[in-house]
Amino acid sequence: MLPSCLAVLFAVLPQEPPPRDLAALLRAEPACAPILAAAATHRLQILLAEPVVDIAGRITLRRSHLGDPRQYFYPASSIKLCGAIAALQHLNAHNRTHGTALGLDSPLVIEPRFPGDIRIAADASEVDRGVLTVGHALRKLLLVSDNAAYNHCFDLCGQDGVNRRMWEAGVASARSWHRLSEARTDAEHGVTRAVRVGEVLFPARDAAVVLTNDAFTELEVGTAWLDGGKRIDVPMSFARKNAIALQDLQDVLVEVVRPEIDTDKRGFPELTIGQRAFLVQALGELPRESRNPRYDPATTPDHHCKFVLRGVRRVVPAEHVRVFDKIGRAYGFSIENAWIEDTRTGAGCFLAIVLYTNPDGVLNDDRYGYEEIADPFLDAVGEVVARAVFGARR
Repeated sequence: MLPSCLAVLFAVLPQEPPPRDLAALLRAEPACAPILAAAATHRLQILLAEPVVDIAGRITLRRSHLGDPRQYFYPASSIKLCGAIAALQHLNAHNRTHGTALGLDSPLVIEPRFPGDIRIAADASEVDRGVLTVGHALRKLLLVSDNAAYNHCFDLCGQDGVNRRMWEAGVASARSWHRLSEARTDAEHGVTRAVRVGEVLFPARDAAVVLTNDAFTELEVGTAWLDGGKRIDVPMSFARKNAIALQDLQDVLVEVVRPEIDTDKRGFPELTIGQRAFLVQALGELPRESRNPRYDPATTPDHHCKFVLRGVRRVVPAEHVRVFDKIGRAYGFSIENAWIEDTRTGAGCFLAIVLYTNPDGVLNDDRYGYEEIADPFLDAVGEVVARAVFGARR
């Protein structure tokens, strides 16, 4: 039995709150019931991470989770944040070694390498000069999830560079196998195009690194898939496609948006204050707020790349909600990876969600039930979590 003085001391010390029961929270919301009833089929994972201060004064995370962390999901565009960070680290490393000053304003040129390639040096959406810059490419990557912009980062860093920089940061599960929406062989994904940044040429090179997705389970997805219109009546293998554990994906965002939080990872100390601020602004900006590049809200609404925004706005008034996130959607998988903040108080939480929807079981047929199944569920989760974290419905 503790002496009375110690009992009093432990009674007044702040105690880390226990994890939330996410399943119980979601069961109370009718829109979530069908997904929860078949959670494994939908490969459902939810991670809620809330900043707390421990007894040593460190800011850590109260983590609540639902789902199997080893069950494979295709990260789609959510992995692009890793590419953006790696590209900035790559330039910073060159600056330190060679005394250069490559940065966000540096012009970016992608030289052709594969059949059908053209030299990429301009961008019509760049308001001021029409010149493609590093910063312009990264803003397109983060604001509207531009695939070509991510591929520029992949060519700059190489398959080896993107992966090794994540591993060095403590993101051990990251597996960046390939470019996005660019049909290439495995061998072609293992080489780079030549990339010119400012006056510096990064030559084309072999950049393959040994990768495996063996840490994940259920790498076969669906019941059939289409290959150039031909139906293949076996599941599609994701054994050689991009992969990352959901907590690692969430921690990448934590290390950018709230680097003062202790995730037990090294993180990205190589990023400058200015680069981190640039990333945070782009992650949190609505497409209609962007001045360069510009987006029409009629075709690119607020929730276009912020899957939980509508649900959160049911709880916190729209003018007081800011969502810093990187979503992904492909092959039936919908991924949200967000820091959600009530700007009146600064209170917030990290919310990461994986959901697989594919009613007919066929991949590559563009019939995934995103609007009918995934979007209502993501709206509902956003609302439920916002009520739990920010208070009762207003």
